[in-house]
Amino acid sequence: MRFWLRALGLFLLVVRPVAAESVPAGRSQVEFSLQGTPLTLFTYKPAGYKDGPLLIVFHGVGRNADDYRDFAITLAERFGVLIVAPHLDPRRFPEEWYQRGGLLDADGKAKPREQWMFNVVGKIVAEVRAREQKPALPYYLIGHSAGAQFLVRLAAYLPGEARRIVSGNAGSLLFPSLDHPFGYGLGGLPPELRDDAMLQRYFAAPLTLYLGTADITPRRRFDASPPAMKQGPHRLARNRACFEMARKLAQERGWVFNWRKVETPGIEHDAAAMFAAVEVEDALFGPK
Repeated sequence: MRFWLRALGLFLLVVRPVAAESVPAGRSQVEFSLQGTPLTLFTYKPAGYKDGPLLIVFHGVGRNADDYRDFAITLAERFGVLIVAPHLDPRRFPEEWYQRGGLLDADGKAKPREQWMFNVVGKIVAEVRAREQKPALPYYLIGHSAGAQFLVRLAAYLPGEARRIVSGNAGSLLFPSLDHPFGYGLGGLPPELRDDAMLQRYFAAPLTLYLGTADITPRRRFDASPPAMKQGPHRLARNRACFEMARKLAQERGWVFNWRKVETPGIEHDAAAMFAAVEVEDALFGPK
């Protein structure tokens, strides 16, 4: 009997799952299982990386996560952060899921919270924390264009533990208004997705609207639909208008308002330039 128990203990020791390897140094990619299906994470870890936070980078409509990882290398080297850029392909994550978070079912009813697209962030964070053996690793989020749209809506519904959520040059935003239909505002949403609790959470989120002041040309798959044009004639105007509407409403109701607006002069709709600009430090970490 004792021999059998020893053998069983040895067997359990041998088959115990081995912890996933840490994120490799330099440029790399990690395969991550998202609810049983593979998801590629493009990564960059600076040489000598030690205690810096995680920065998750969300790509634009081109779904070019590897490029966005490369755009963010300047951030990794400048601030000592670990970069992870998930590839959210259009086949599995179409616009209704990616930019709008998959909040609604085909009948326009709210899906259960655990089915929202925004949950991908927590799963990625958990994976990286496990690999790095840092269960309390802090994290920041940054996205550009379509990725910025995803993060604006995430800020409203599932901001999680992110230290700062940076939305760069979003082409449309979630206006805190029933006069704008959902995707663009709160009009037509079920009551539980547009009530005061939702608005207070949205305004309290650590959201930065990070804007290039030359992003005023309607190009690169610009959303010129009537609901989008109601937000403003170009991306810069839409972001400024959303910020002011949110700021004024929070002030009127005496609610916490944790948003920031950071502008970088002369930059168009260009993720690489936005990530390399001096002002990105303010967008992520606040003024010195």
